[in-house]
Amino acid sequence: MNHFPLLFIIFILSSCEKETKTNAPNSLTYTDYIEKANNKVSTLELDSAYFYFNQAKLSCKDNEKEMKIYALLGMANIQKTNCDFVGLEETATEAFGIDNETNYKEYLNNFLGIAYNEQADYENALLYYNKTLDNSKNETNRLTIKNNIAVNYLDQKEYVKSIDVLEKLLKNDSLKIYPSEYARVTDNLGFAYFKIKKDSLAKEYLYASLNKRDSINDDYDKIASYIHLSNFYEENNPVLSKEFANKALQSATIVNSPDDKLEALDLLIKNATNKKAVKHFATYSHINDSITKIRQSAKNQYSKIKYDSKITLEKNEKLKVEKEFIIYLFIGFGIIALLIYFLIRFKNKNKLQKSTYEAETRISKKLHDELANDVYNTMTFAETQDLSDLNKKEHFLNQIENIYNRTRNISLENSEIDTSENFKENLSLLLSGFNSEDTNVIIKNFEAINWAKTKKITKITVYRVLQELLVNMKKHSQSNLVLIGFEDKGKTYEINYSDNGIGSSKSLKFKNGLQNVENRIKNINGSFTFETESQKGFKAKIVFPK
Repeated sequence: MNHFPLLFIIFILSSCEKETKTNAPNSLTYTDYIEKANNKVSTLELDSAYFYFNQAKLSCKDNEKEMKIYALLGMANIQKTNCDFVGLEETATEAFGIDNETNYKEYLNNFLGIAYNEQADYENALLYYNKTLDNSKNETNRLTIKNNIAVNYLDQKEYVKSIDVLEKLLKNDSLKIYPSEYARVTDNLGFAYFKIKKDSLAKEYLYASLNKRDSINDDYDKIASYIHLSNFYEENNPVLSKEFANKALQSATIVNSPDDKLEALDLLIKNATNKKAVKHFATYSHINDSITKIRQSAKNQYSKIKYDSKITLEKNEKLKVEKEFIIYLFIGFGIIALLIYFLIRFKNKNKLQKSTYEAETRISKKLHDELANDVYNTMTFAETQDLSDLNKKEHFLNQIENIYNRTRNISLENSEIDTSENFKENLSLLLSGFNSEDTNVIIKNFEAINWAKTKKITKITVYRVLQELLVNMKKHSQSNLVLIGFEDKGKTYEINYSDNGIGSSKSLKFKNGLQNVENRIKNINGSFTFETESQKGFKAKIVFPK
């Protein structure tokens, strides 16, 4: 068991001056809703608190972004407390959709790290923990997040990496100022040493942590020490292991922590006689059923109160420095030269299969229609204009970057796809490759599809279809938030794509890329449907058989 604090667990209760606003005479203001929500949090009436935070969010005008996000943070904190990690991910994502550069992004990144870690998506958890570190100036918060990163490695059984982080933390003089955090780091380090069978070091750090927690009367975190010590003695000293498990159960009962009760009971069941094991198992089952019902009830309640806010993100374009445009220029023309070289090679072959001929024609058309004139115009512009003029320089930079991006897309669209055991990793790299400062691509439930048992043609189709959608998003949608979800529906798999771009009118017909997507999916006996409306984003559903 790894005890680590979920950062800023009570920050939402801290005082914060907010603008008072009324929607109508005698109606509650934003400040009223926040005050009611915080009062309900303090009395642990979390359903009511969630309701008032949501009302506070809905009472905001479109331009009151920080106020909306503050209310969403309160909702996210409640979902975290009730272990609704899917809901926590959605709420934090909605907050980022309101303003990606919010003053609260440190908290939002941390919430996303927690949500992903608890859903065993350790790679994304680590990504967002590191983002939290980048945004955090508070030394206490930074220590906590580094400890969370170490726990992330523990969960992945990467014990050496965890030890490296924790040992560096212990050398940080600032850690000694915070005894609870010091004890937490020491306990995790002892547990990590136990996992790599360095028992003397494990014992030293585990007892040091327990002694520190005793000295500061940290009743809650002492549970972690008891459970880790019970694990430590489980094989070599069952009597002592049982003693520590009983202490963990007693402490968990005092502080009313059902999850810790379950873990302590699990240890007692392992060390018990048959009669005792039956008794402990009955208690375990009762607590587990109760937790499941309570949390499911909470999730259902939150879904009834769910927000209806629309995601809006502002985009900020940054001017490229002179060195960058020179790099883009050489890379762009280099790729064009390579494409033309391969095109000439294709033309020199006497026997071409139909698919090769179509690929050649498509590449040739793209080069001629999309790039040739632009390259010539850009070169003419550079020769005839004074690039020391900032406006002309910026225009030239934009032309070069546009040529580079379009050339890169042509290259990617026609490259060979590895469908071996590396396919899953390559697909993940493709999707994450569209992440940038301006666009946040969130992947949900990626593990739902068993790629190892998926046909080669299906893998290629899925790869090309997602690539087509993301390229279209990058080119046309002006989107800065994309969500791609994977689901196992029994006899079929389903992929849901949505972005918050400018969308299109309802009369949109399949053209070019979308027509290619539909044809590809039909070839594997699947279906492709989409929804789009001007200024309301784009949604698509891809269904295909296993």
